[in-house]
Amino acid sequence: MSHLLISAAHKSSGKTTLSIGLCAALKQQGLTVQPFKKGPDYIDPMWLSRAAGRACYNLDFHISSRAAIKETFAQRMQGADIGLIEGNKGLYDGLDLNGSNSNAALATLLNAPVVLVIDARGMTRGIAPLILGYQAFEPDIHIAAVILNQVGGYRHEEKLRRVIEHYTDVPVLGAVHHAPEIEIIERHLGLMPSSETAERDEIIQRIADAVADQVDLGRVIELAAAAPTIVPVAPTVVTASSGRTVRIGIAQDAAFGFYYAGDLERFEQAGAELVPFNTLTDNSLPEIDGLFIGGGFPERQMAALTDNKSLRQAIRDFIEAGGVAYVECGGLMYLTRSLSWRGEKHEMVGAIPADCLMCERPQGRGYVRLRQTADALWDLPSIVQKEIAAHEFHYSRLENLGEEIKFAYEMLRGTGIDGHHDGIIYKNLLASYTHLQDTDRYHWVAHFVTFIRRAG
Repeated sequence: MSHLLISAAHKSSGKTTLSIGLCAALKQQGLTVQPFKKGPDYIDPMWLSRAAGRACYNLDFHISSRAAIKETFAQRMQGADIGLIEGNKGLYDGLDLNGSNSNAALATLLNAPVVLVIDARGMTRGIAPLILGYQAFEPDIHIAAVILNQVGGYRHEEKLRRVIEHYTDVPVLGAVHHAPEIEIIERHLGLMPSSETAERDEIIQRIADAVADQVDLGRVIELAAAAPTIVPVAPTVVTASSGRTVRIGIAQDAAFGFYYAGDLERFEQAGAELVPFNTLTDNSLPEIDGLFIGGGFPERQMAALTDNKSLRQAIRDFIEAGGVAYVECGGLMYLTRSLSWRGEKHEMVGAIPADCLMCERPQGRGYVRLRQTADALWDLPSIVQKEIAAHEFHYSRLENLGEEIKFAYEMLRGTGIDGHHDGIIYKNLLASYTHLQDTDRYHWVAHFVTFIRRAG
């Protein structure tokens, strides 16, 4: 089970770009590459999936148990020649003091050699104490190699290599020189989603070419092959749903695309057929029993969303008629009365009695913990009050919210809608800023599908 973990000394070191390039370059060598992403993220997995030609799966200590992470990893590695795990933030960064949920902890759990990406801009001799410090901080972590990024030229590269070779025992797998043509546009939630650019394959190819030219792929493969074997985990037996098949419309376009690959697969296991529709171009909803609109960047498409009046009306009519709907973050923004950003205000669906305002700073960011209220729609009464681990990341907030609002969640940690609650309930609609992920700790997909069947 060849695999490795790509991490960095700190955020924005270029590890995502290099991970994309490695996935694509290794695939072009004929390998089946399985990508993973640590933590909550939608955008990086879009790029990694596209580069590898294989769905990327998230591994998250906050939302999943350690046993479930190992199970997910082992299952998804079946049929793959090499697994590439992209970390988040720095190697030792995490929520707690002892690093139990850090990238280093994930490397330990999965017996993964660590390749440390170092942004080498402005560095020469100082790179040695950086590497030595990372080795010494947790001696049990196997920092197997480094890749230098943003190198200033061949003279700079040669100096860095000589320093690293003289002072450390860590091999250099490659040195990627600064090149604007391989950079991906960043915005407030990270990289621009691959779904928003028609040039995504060209961008990926440019990155792959740079990585193939400047990184020793043969040594990458050897390093991954030397990873210790992971003890096999017995897969969770998923019982196929015995209920009627339900059709769920799912918005998938340039405005909405934040969905976890594993969650989408859970819908099929729960007996649901996902029916894609486009909020920008489709004039009506397909024939559906339920509706699912995930996160995205509706503010960047708000004029086009407003112009598609017929679909906005169809969605509102569906909800008013008692149709079951679930929307997260961007989907919540779309269902409000209006969306305002950078001096412009556009009419939205109007199913939620509130107006949405984009702000310059995050209004809610990071992991959340929720407790379901007695008004929660999906769960049976016996498990109402269940605590749920999830995440949020939004720059928008709601204004002019109606007074007679029921909420599905009490916020134990995080911001949600008002700092105390999240999950607006209107008829059979659940709309929240919180992003759920279906894991062993909370199988939200099955609850949603079951509620659709009950409501029908």
